[in-house]
Amino acid sequence: MRLISKMTLEPKKPGTADAISAKILEATKKGMGMIPNMYATMANNTALIDAYSHSYKTFRENAGFTPQEQEIIFLSIAFENECEYCMSAHSFVADKMSKVPTEVTDAIRNNTEIENEKYKALSNFSRVMTTKRGNPSQVDINAFLAAGYTENHILGVIAGVGIKTMSNYFNHVFNTPVDAAFSSRTWIKSNKQ
Repeated sequence: MRLISKMTLEPKKPGTADAISAKILEATKKGMGMIPNMYATMANNTALIDAYSHSYKTFRENAGFTPQEQEIIFLSIAFENECEYCMSAHSFVADKMSKVPTEVTDAIRNNTEIENEKYKALSNFSRVMTTKRGNPSQVDINAFLAAGYTENHILGVIAGVGIKTMSNYFNHVFNTPVDAAFSSRTWIKSNKQ
């Protein structure tokens, strides 16, 4: 776990959060059966939790990717940003909800090659967009398009980078503890080779 900082804001509950944050926490609990540690602490700042939850929802619904592809994008970005919390949470979601093949999830987690060419291109492009801070080369773009994606998908990856930047940076600053629900897929940044 990163030890850059240790913030001391207390996690919020629907009864202790402001009206907007409380509504988001309630909807999260209804949808997931729990309020993840990240959401509870993000709820200290209404702008952050509102922006994150809205962006996350619209990405899921409108970015043009399958649930499996969405997790590949999120995991690839979180890997590059070395976000232990998001790597753990999205590995769990990939396994249990989005049904990403475990060998794909494990390849991203272990920085090894993904056998599925389309998934490999998606992961590579998501990582490139993260590491190059949104400045892919034409070669990067051509490789992504050659795998069967479109220019519109490039925009979807940009949305994914924005969403994960919010959550990854938040988790770095807060050293957010991995929820028990996600602990079967805990990831330690030392896994990044």
